[in-house]
Amino acid sequence: MITREEIANVLDQPVYDGDGNKIGDAKHVFFDDMTGRPEWVSVKTGMFGSSESFIPIRDAALVQDHLEVPYRKDHIKGAPNVDVDAGGHLSESEEHRLYDYYGINWDSVLSEAERTDDGRWAAGPGTAGAAGAAGAAGAAGAAGAAGTKDDAGTAGMAGTAGGKTGRQGAMDREGMRGDEYMTRSEEQMRVGVERHESGRARLHKYVVTEEVQQSVPVTHEEVRVVREPITEANRDEAMAGPEISEAEHEVTLHAERPVVETEAVPVERVRMTTEEHTENETVRGQVRKERIEAETESLTEDDTRRGRE
Repeated sequence: MITREEIANVLDQPVYDGDGNKIGDAKHVFFDDMTGRPEWVSVKTGMFGSSESFIPIRDAALVQDHLEVPYRKDHIKGAPNVDVDAGGHLSESEEHRLYDYYGINWDSVLSEAERTDDGRWAAGPGTAGAAGAAGAAGAAGAAGAAGTKDDAGTAGMAGTAGGKTGRQGAMDREGMRGDEYMTRSEEQMRVGVERHESGRARLHKYVVTEEVQQSVPVTHEEVRVVREPITEANRDEAMAGPEISEAEHEVTLHAERPVVETEAVPVERVRMTTEEHTENETVRGQVRKERIEAETESLTEDDTRRGRE
């Protein structure tokens, strides 16, 4: 069990489950109004700490720089959401729900709450149920003192004192007055990303006409006069006609010319797809921080003399 002296080392520290998984950071510690013992720790979970889960601290252990609890992370995240009143207290019914969820017997809690750490009775028998509700961190100083009283009325005051939470409450449990402390806060910048439409792309097919040039070999016929001498072999054929006459012989000439025709053939398929590219972008913002400085004022000898008078 975490002691009062260890509370300051618990707040704002990581909380891990029994398997070594980080659950979140401890934000508040709630004390039993009757015994003044730590009873619950609230842990910020979810993205940017958007939700808060309550975990029993009775079986938790402080290990080096973090708190370990004997419950699985997914089980803790499924814990019921409970409301804390304006005074920083859990109602008895809300605490009942948490005990039932974590499988803790309510009767055993009441029996433990009947006595304080020093063995004295915390309150009269009629107020055990109401005093069992846990107050917020910071109630131990007041609640512990109330626990040494026998009258139920004083025990009820312990619940009112539970309003202080966080590190200031941890200091109050050491016996210091709350008005001796000043809480310093600061803003933290949380940066996320959002997806938006940055443009559109489309495929468009259109027709263009291009001039192309290609060399094609073509042939044509030309007339060539061939003269042969009269020989014994061709004399009879040559003398077959009249001796002296006019004659005419015609030959048809041929030539090739280029013929152009077009044919549509598929050459490629085109489609669009998208690729994601990641780049780092610097985000600048302004956060406010509180600063605390000590100022001292020296008294002169005249001021000291007037004080004695």
